[in-house]
Amino acid sequence: MSIDFFIFGIMPYVALTVLVVGSIARYERDPFTWKSSSSQLLRRKQLMLGSVLFHVGIIVVFFGHLVGLFTPIWVLDAIGVSYGFKQLMAIVVGGIAGVVALIGASMLLHRRLTDPRIRQTSSFADIGILGLIWLQLLVGLGTIFLSMSHLDGGEMVRFMTWAQSVMGLQLNAWLEVANVHALFKFHIFLGLLIVILFPFTRLVHMLSAPVRFLWRPGYQVVRSRRQTTLPSRPDTAPTAKAQAARPATGGIAKPAE
Repeated sequence: MSIDFFIFGIMPYVALTVLVVGSIARYERDPFTWKSSSSQLLRRKQLMLGSVLFHVGIIVVFFGHLVGLFTPIWVLDAIGVSYGFKQLMAIVVGGIAGVVALIGASMLLHRRLTDPRIRQTSSFADIGILGLIWLQLLVGLGTIFLSMSHLDGGEMVRFMTWAQSVMGLQLNAWLEVANVHALFKFHIFLGLLIVILFPFTRLVHMLSAPVRFLWRPGYQVVRSRRQTTLPSRPDTAPTAKAQAARPATGGIAKPAE
C-alpha cells in the first residue's frame, strides 16, 4: 500500500470516524472536560490580542477551505466564476487570514511556553495541538508560493475533485492528488492529523459555540428597591428579660417601687 493511498484514500475516513465517535464519547463520559480551559486569570497579557488574531484568522481560513473544497465545480461554471479568479481569491484572502492567524498562534504559543505559571497548568495536549496548528499555518502559507505558479486554477480543481470524491465514497479519489507537490501532501496530512486529535484536546469547545444566543430574546436584570429585613441571629437576639429591663425609646425609666 503506497503512502499516497493511505493519506488520501484511507486517512480521511479514519479522521472523520474518530472525529464523530470520539467527540460523542468524550461528551458522554467526560462532560466537565468539554471546555476551552482559558488561562486568562493567570496572565491576561498577550492573551486578548493573540486570541483575537488567532480566532479571527483561523475562522476565515477554516471556512475558506470548507467552501473552497466542497463547492461543486459545476456551480462555479454556472455562475461564471473562472478557476483562475477563484485561485487568486484563495491566495489573497487565505494569505492574509493565514498571516493573522499565525501571528496570533505565535503569541499564544510563546505565552504558554515562556510563562512558568501557564506552562505548569498546560497539559501536553494543550501545547502539542497549538504547536501543530502553528506548523499547519506555516506550511499552508508556504503552499501559496506553489499556487502562484498555477494561477490557472488547475491544481485547485484537483483538490476540489479529491475532497468531493472522498465524501462521495469513491475509492479511487486518491489518484486525483497522487502527483501533487510534497508540500501540498504534508499540508493535507497535518490537517487530517488535527481532525483525528480534535476530540482529545481543548478544540472540542468549537462544537459548543453559543450560537443560540443570536436568536434568543433579550432580557434585563432588575434589582428590587424593596428593603428586606434579615432575621436576627439566634445568639444575638435579646432575651425577654433584657427586653423588660431596657427602657422604652424616648421615655424615662421609672425607679422600681
